[in-house]
Formats: sequence, C-alpha cells, structure tokens
Amino acid sequence: MAEKIRVVVIGAKGRMGRETVQAILKDEELELVGAVDRTLDGVSVSDVLGVDAGSVQFSNDVEKTLVETKPDVMVDFTTPAVMKGNIDKAIQFGVRPVVGTTGMTPEEIAAWDQACKERGIGGVIAPNFAIGALLMMRFAAEAARFLPHVEIIEMHHDQKLDAPSGTAIKTLELISQAREQMGQGHPNEHESIAGARGGEIEGMRVHSVRLPGYVAHQQVIFGGLGQTLTIRHDSINRESFMPGVVLSCKEVMKYEGMVYGLENLLF
Repeated sequence: MAEKIRVVVIGAKGRMGRETVQAILKDEELELVGAVDRTLDGVSVSDVLGVDAGSVQFSNDVEKTLVETKPDVMVDFTTPAVMKGNIDKAIQFGVRPVVGTTGMTPEEIAAWDQACKERGIGGVIAPNFAIGALLMMRFAAEAARFLPHVEIIEMHHDQKLDAPSGTAIKTLELISQAREQMGQGHPNEHESIAGARGGEIEGMRVHSVRLPGYVAHQQVIFGGLGQTLTIRHDSINRESFMPGVVLSCKEVMKYEGMVYGLENLLF
C-alpha cells in the first residue's frame, strides 16, 4: 500500500479549517499530522474539534509544526495578513502549499512559482475549491465570446476580508481572455453615490455583497440584444469546497511550480 500523503492544516480551528480536517481524516490516501491555530498550543485536535484525530495536537507555531511533523502538504485557510508568510515558510521547508486564502498579487504568485520550481515542489492557489464554481467560470468564459457585455455580483458572509472575491477576479481574468477590452454602459453615465457602479476591470463591473447568512455565491450576468443570460453558483455550506481541497492535496504531489486555479488540475 502506498504511503499516505502527510498534511498539516493551518487555521484548523476556523470554519474552513474544521471542514478540511474532517475531509482529510475521512480520506484513505491522506494523513493529518499537524494542526495550527494561533490561539491553541498543546491541546488535542480531537477534543477541540470533536473528531477522531488520534494523537495530533494543536500548535500555535507554523514553523515549528512544519519542522517537527515533516508534512508533504500544508493547507492554509487563514487570512491575507498571515497567509503570505505561511507560504514562504512552507516552500522554505520543502512543503507543498495548498492555499484557499485569497488576496495575493500576480507578482507574488509568480515569485512563489519560481521558488517552488527551485525546490522541485508543487503548490496550488485556488480562489475557489468548489467544482461547481469552476464550471461556472468555464461556462462564463465561453459565454463571453458571444455576449461580451458582462457584470458580476458576488455575495459572501460578512466576515470575508477581501473584496471583490478571488473567485470574481479569476472569473474576470478568464472572461478577459475570451473577449476584447471594451467599455460598458452609457459613456456619459455618472454615480450619484460613489461606488454605485461597482469596481471595474477592463470595462467589466463587479459588485461585492457582504451579509450574514451567505457562504459563497456568485452570478455572472450577460446582456445582449433583447436578452440576458445569468450563470450562478451557490455554495450552500463549506463542505462544498472539500472535494477540491482533497483533490489538490493529492494532485500537488505531481507538479513543480505554483498552480493558480483548481481548473488547471481538472480541465
């Protein structure tokens, strides 16, 4: 039997971290060897999360955990403020980062890509791990060839820190590859309230909603002569992201360099 892939989860006490820990424990090819949370140290993962994680304990020190547990993969669901340092540490110790936190720049992704290649390891940064969301983005890029006028409304829980979401940015990037840059709306339009027309990327508008009750939702709205087309995806709960996380933990072992977007592992 092949050896299991050893995984450390950073932010393991958070909402996404808890789901990730459970998904790893359920998968026969993965092994949870470490869990990090800045508020916990030396306490049982099983006791805190109510799962059977064996002898694995929480640590509040990322670097110490990477050195002591010698994982193959580090899954990070933290915040933009700490995520970047965690990726640097993982690559430094030859651990493959799988990152669901968003908020990095293209230049940072390129630098991590080069660093991973120099260490001979892979990495995955995924704005969205839900398979349905990836299909939404793929369908949107196809639709933009025929209906180039498009706006995005993305809706998330009110604890999300970045706006627009990484999924919205990735969707706009894919659409921009399928259509020419163009202006939208009336050339003389004006906002009586600043920001009413949303943010703009290459002429496309994006609107961010942050309210309690939401998890992660996005609709891509296309307009044409006498018609509109809406492509919408809804993550009803965080379990929707877990098949993509588990897939990434396995597929990242086959790559060198940083893969940006789970669609590159699927399609």
